Amino acid sequence: MRDLKILLVDDEALARSRLRTLLGDCTAPSAVVAAEAADAVQAMGALQRQPFDAVLLDIHMPGMDGMALARTLAGLPRPPAVVFVTAHAGHAVQAFELDAVDYLTKPVRLERLQQALQKVERLVQSRLAQEPEKPEETLIIQDRGRTERVPLSEVLYFKAELKYITVRTASRSYILDGSLNELEALHGGQFMRIHRNALIARRAVRALEKHFDPEEGEGWAVRLNGIGELLAVSRRQLAAVRDAIAG
Repeated sequence: MRDLKILLVDDEALARSRLRTLLGDCTAPSAVVAAEAADAVQAMGALQRQPFDAVLLDIHMPGMDGMALARTLAGLPRPPAVVFVTAHAGHAVQAFELDAVDYLTKPVRLERLQQALQKVERLVQSRLAQEPEKPEETLIIQDRGRTERVPLSEVLYFKAELKYITVRTASRSYILDGSLNELEALHGGQFMRIHRNALIARRAVRALEKHFDPEEGEGWAVRLNGIGELLAVSRRQLAAVRDAIAG
């Protein structure tokens, strides 16, 4: 399984630092601290920006305390697992009434933290097993009187021509009615714009290299896995393409 994504919530920076160090030593499962928060407001902000597998949560904090935050988390559509980490042992019963996965007392020992992460991992796997399998996204393409379903995972790029869009896979090209703007709005997470007339699959980017175009002169182009042709990158999109390759 991948690393567990953890949100640390504790008003003491030193406590967060110690937990971060301990989490770095965990291996079965391993975990990564994806974000930290010093109070409930910061924690909710982090949860709005990205999902987490678990929240390691202190109880006594300024403003909303950890118990109240745990109740709020339970109402989320996809609540993270909650592991309380506190210097006070007297709240354990209340914590488990809130369906906490575990309750750790400070100073936290590596062995106990590892056990808590194992419980989180089992919960995550159980939730995944209960989720219905997501159907593969496809494009419906009309081609010479024939209707074909093309898996989106096979598409390398979309390129706007005069009155249609070329859909390119590693094996062949298709013609599609529509607009790049519509495709970008629907599939922007998987494809990125490199030019006013082209979207490429993020997963397929192999290289960014200098290129001379007869119409636009010297510039940059991307090379994709699976095909030999180069696709021009506009100056406006160059920084985003570089970031995508670096990331």
